[in-house]
Amino acid sequence: MGFLMLQGGAVLAEPTAPEVAALFSADNLKPAQSLAEQAAQVAVPQGARVEVELGSLDPRLHLAACRRTEPYLPMGLKMWGRTRIGVRCVEGMSKWNVSIPIVVHVYAKAVVAAKPLGLGTVLTQALLKTVEIDLAADTSPAYLQFAELEGRILARPLSDGDAVRSNDLRTRLWFAAGDRVSVTANGPGYAVSSEGQAMERGFEGQDVKVKFDNGRISVGRAVGERRVEVDL
Repeated sequence: MGFLMLQGGAVLAEPTAPEVAALFSADNLKPAQSLAEQAAQVAVPQGARVEVELGSLDPRLHLAACRRTEPYLPMGLKMWGRTRIGVRCVEGMSKWNVSIPIVVHVYAKAVVAAKPLGLGTVLTQALLKTVEIDLAADTSPAYLQFAELEGRILARPLSDGDAVRSNDLRTRLWFAAGDRVSVTANGPGYAVSSEGQAMERGFEGQDVKVKFDNGRISVGRAVGERRVEVDL
């Protein structure tokens, strides 16, 4: 599953291969596994089941003897799919830091194709079903409810049982240039709504410029039928 990478800390004593293996045994890595599971739970749907698969240790790696290690979450890494978790020596002859490859699985019921579906298919509930899948098997979000997909158009073909994910769908056009749009500005603990004129076409999830009646221009995100959101 890849190699561990040593980051800093001079090696003062090199344990034998069996000692290194014991240091990173399944029992000793349980805290790292638990930390990854807890971090993943923050972003999963209610009722989802999280499983963490630990990577193997590179037998060529040499580490200084360590009395106590602790796991940590690397900055900027999401506990989702193929990722990694850190383990560092906090009590030993030399402080070292390694990165262990892991796979985070998130199992939940999601919408999948009930039969092979071609490019351009307009989705209806009759063409879909729900089964348990690994949501984290792809970075593109999967859909959990039929209602979210009614009338959406496939941008690529799907095989029977394939999960319907965001990148499988054509991007929706929510409004045209010149349309009046509702603009919601979201700040810490509050939201303010107003109206303006779209200066360009509003494709789902993409940034768009809006001109207000007082002449001010803001950039927001197209989120729905003639609706724009601005984060303050």
